[in-house]
Amino acid sequence: MIAATLIRSLDRAAAIFMLLIAALAVVVPLCNLLVPPSSPFHLPIYLVSLWGKYACYALLALSIDLIWGYCGILSLGHGAFFALGGYAMGMYLMRQIGTRGVYAHPILPDFMVFLNWKELPIYWYGSQHFLYAALMVLLVPGLLAFVFGWFAFRSRVTGVYFSIITQALTFALMLGFFRNNFGFGGNNGLTDFKDILGFNIQSQGTRSALFSMSCLTLILGFLICRAIVTSKLGKVLIAIRDAEARTRFLGYRVETYKLFVFTVSACMAGIAGALYVPQVGIINPSEFAPGNSIEAVIWVAVGGRGTLTGAVIGAVMVNYGKTFFTTGALAPYWLFVLGGLFVAVTLLLPRGIVGTLRYWSAMRREYAAGSKAGGSRDRAAVPQAAE
Repeated sequence: MIAATLIRSLDRAAAIFMLLIAALAVVVPLCNLLVPPSSPFHLPIYLVSLWGKYACYALLALSIDLIWGYCGILSLGHGAFFALGGYAMGMYLMRQIGTRGVYAHPILPDFMVFLNWKELPIYWYGSQHFLYAALMVLLVPGLLAFVFGWFAFRSRVTGVYFSIITQALTFALMLGFFRNNFGFGGNNGLTDFKDILGFNIQSQGTRSALFSMSCLTLILGFLICRAIVTSKLGKVLIAIRDAEARTRFLGYRVETYKLFVFTVSACMAGIAGALYVPQVGIINPSEFAPGNSIEAVIWVAVGGRGTLTGAVIGAVMVNYGKTFFTTGALAPYWLFVLGGLFVAVTLLLPRGIVGTLRYWSAMRREYAAGSKAGGSRDRAAVPQAAE
């Protein structure tokens, strides 16, 4: 029944979009593993990891578009949920190092040995098991979002005020995780990973598998978002976005709907962070920086909020631009380019790239339909010649 609901939520464009991502999940690893390096079709491993990182960013952008584009909740702290999911996975990866670490301690990670920790903190218990880590990837961001949203939405905090307190949330977490006594590696974070599920995390096969998993997870996240926004629940979310007070007056419990979609969005962001960490090889408190959350909002704005596909396209396009600008002489000017891009989109393309294309397409169809109807009326008005 769930599968049928997901399939019914797809239109032609969404199906083509998902097939394209699925094709990338297959073609990219094959071009890395099977095509010889001398071939022009060979993809080096660094590109596989880079595109896998883009897929994780796209999933984060989807989670933001779900709440901002369809429910009007602008979160400037979604990087916190992304980072928490990354730390949950990083804890598992650190426990897999064991005696291969610098200090060869069988239980304690290297940074704990260096800081003279005598025993593993209680919140690290169970992190050596993958299933436990996977549960924490969902539970920690989801629980934080639920508690935070419960108080915020019940207090009817909306608009810019909600954006400010989400930014304060991620900033507070960043300051906490920078502390060495917090038990998460302090400024250096968690790094020097060796294995994941027994496979060498640096091998080509593992990197390719992580890329494919990121793409498949992106497809699943896209399906879940489509199922939500095309259902009756989605119609209520759109009503809340457009007229929250009127929706509440009609008898809907607005706070419950907002809390549900905010929690789902946080869980998606946590999964994106968990897939991101093994591909980049590190997680540190800088991921909590408010600037990262603001940048993710820009991805959605550029691609087109309220479109889902636009969020994915915007995330890939902006991050590709970041990769291009920050690897050469233009690196110092990237933030100026990013700010200029956001201003240009706000002024010239307020609907974003995909939203603008859809608007133009709808206007063209409407014009064509109007022209056809006008031509029919003109022909009907011409009197028939007498025989």
